[in-house]
Amino acid sequence: MTETGTTRPGVTERETLDKAAAENFPVAPFFLPKDWRTDLMAVYGFARLVDDIGDGDLAPGGADAALLGVSPEEADDRLLLLDAFEADLNRVFSGEPRHPLLRRLQPTVRRRSLTPDPFLGLIAANRQDQLVTRYETYDDLLAYCELSANPVGRLVLAVTGTSTPERVRLSDAICTALQIVEHLQDVAEDLGRDRIYLPAADMKRFHVQEADLATKTAGASVRALVAYEAQRARELLNEGAPLVGSVHGRLKLLLAGFVAGGRAALRAIAAAEHDVLPGPPKPGKLQLLREVGVALRGEG
Repeated sequence: MTETGTTRPGVTERETLDKAAAENFPVAPFFLPKDWRTDLMAVYGFARLVDDIGDGDLAPGGADAALLGVSPEEADDRLLLLDAFEADLNRVFSGEPRHPLLRRLQPTVRRRSLTPDPFLGLIAANRQDQLVTRYETYDDLLAYCELSANPVGRLVLAVTGTSTPERVRLSDAICTALQIVEHLQDVAEDLGRDRIYLPAADMKRFHVQEADLATKTAGASVRALVAYEAQRARELLNEGAPLVGSVHGRLKLLLAGFVAGGRAALRAIAAAEHDVLPGPPKPGKLQLLREVGVALRGEG
């Protein structure tokens, strides 16, 4: 291996983890215990990398593909990369993984007794993204969120040692809501990837054509559709919000941040009059802090 090849893994790892600062919701905030932060960042590294593979957003140069044993000629084959990534995930549980982000994950898996299922769900979601670009019904979208979003909340509960069946149910509602919110913020970006996460049945109901999503600003029908999906996300957030009151201490603040982030993003979408096409509406820090207070008080 060349000298560049020996140093590149660390660069690849850092580039992926640095994306945590740009996320909508806090990944491993400073107020958490150090061991929680370490393990949550390890989980984040996995989730971020699998999304980057699925979206074709890996760092230029093919370093990640090489680490996974994929040749430069096949480095643009996302399904092949996801298969190689799943094989490396298997090594986390029984062997020595190749990718540095999976080597970082291995101690977390052992320390927290994590199972493969949530990680496999995230891989399956990204595999589905290569094969399914439209969703006919809201139930179809919920089934996708079961793979693409809900495993993250389940991993947070597992890492913090607070998982129970009821908390998992509430967490699933929050995570699905956050995924829907992200889809609403990213309608234009997703369309650029030839993906639409607005259910086709709802588009038909609101008389929205795909061409309507490709304009610079949204017309009345698109805004009405976005408002309708936003209300669904709001109801899911409210359904899951009791999760915050079921825990204590710093975990309570973290979970309040997740709920608050979703509610603040929905307020930003509403403030933009549900016109998400010029770019993702983003809430200000003051609005986010207000929503954190609401979530901590069990209101909303």
